[in-house]
Amino acid sequence: MTTTATPRRSQKSMAAAGGLVIFAGVMLFIGGVLAVFRGIMGIADDDVFVATPNYVFKFDLTSWGWIHLILGAVAVLVSFGLFSAAVWARVVGVGIAALLLIASFLSIPYYPVWSITLIALYAFVIWALCVVKRDA
Repeated sequence: MTTTATPRRSQKSMAAAGGLVIFAGVMLFIGGVLAVFRGIMGIADDDVFVATPNYVFKFDLTSWGWIHLILGAVAVLVSFGLFSAAVWARVVGVGIAALLLIASFLSIPYYPVWSITLIALYAFVIWALCVVKRDA
């Protein structure tokens, strides 16, 4: 007779995995709230951002405001799913963080330092959600 051993994870690795998901949830929540505020600034008052006349990805600043507002609101909702450790929230969280990262990249000429800061934040969120194993 042979017995098969089922692999078990240590409590320490499970706690670390849960910590990364909570980290990603908090960062996605903060980034989402900041994107909502950035969207409101773009919609309400176009004078807050620097206008760049010759930009390849040129949109009206009100359009950028709506894009950031919608993506930020979705990010805040997904972050609540991350707090409950739902697998769907991790998948959608990576997607929404990637979209927010791209939107921040495309809006670098309008607000460069803030856009680069948010790119780093969303990159950390994507990293934290991707390194956790599926059954953690």
